[in-house]
Amino acid sequence: MEEKHRVRTSLFFPVIFLILIWMVKFFEIGMELDFHTAGVMPRRLSGLQGILFSPLIHGDWKHLFDNSIPVFLLTFALFYFYRGISFTIFLIIYVLGGIILWFIGRDAYHIGASGIIYGLAAFLFLSGIIRKVTHLMAISLLVVFLYGSLIWGLLPFDYEVSWEGHLSGAIVGVALSLLYRDRGPEPEKPSWELEEETDGEEAEMDGDEPGNIDSTGSGQSAGDPDSNDQAESTLRESRRQNSPDRINTRKDERKAGNVRDDAPGENPATNRSGRDEDFKWN
Repeated sequence: MEEKHRVRTSLFFPVIFLILIWMVKFFEIGMELDFHTAGVMPRRLSGLQGILFSPLIHGDWKHLFDNSIPVFLLTFALFYFYRGISFTIFLIIYVLGGIILWFIGRDAYHIGASGIIYGLAAFLFLSGIIRKVTHLMAISLLVVFLYGSLIWGLLPFDYEVSWEGHLSGAIVGVALSLLYRDRGPEPEKPSWELEEETDGEEAEMDGDEPGNIDSTGSGQSAGDPDSNDQAESTLRESRRQNSPDRINTRKDERKAGNVRDDAPGENPATNRSGRDEDFKWN
């Protein structure tokens, strides 16, 4: 039940962001507008607005569709594995990536959510390596496979592609993975360490279990109540038999002829001459 709740809460922001960028495109087409001038125009004051608006704007439907799947998967992974800092990471990549792009970009309008995709992929992948979490690395590699031009998009091969935006996002993602290297999911332990911990816990449980040590030497557990009662009863009987009053009483009875000192192994009902006779108490 807790896992389902975590998945639902992790899906909330990615779904909202995905709906938002699609609504912007529908509105642009429906109103016959062109939003590309709201993108980042580097080193111009009028282009600063693009830091906020450029990730929401896409050139055509193919551009929007190609960005939708990666941004959804990576944002979900961010909010699932980094619940405490997920919104902070997303916001820094969103804003700081746009600021870097404003400084290093070409003189053209830069639009699209690709910078966020590169920032999230770099953060999750490198953070997964640092924290030794294979799930994060696997998700990032899956995105690289689905988004085939992810690596090549960092290089200036295609003039129509904002490789500066990709590079800006990746730089921010790498920096954040180092800055937050102590935050996020716990590192996965090797199987041999898990086995040692399990054996240690079992040994502690066995050592704490009562009655495992026989300190009496009788073959019974020290925590057995019947054994303790029997030992105490035997000790009391031995003390009573060896008490001075009991010894004097036995001496008086022996003088009166009521008690015989029989030899070890001799039957009291048999006399010393070997003839059987009835033994009677006086």
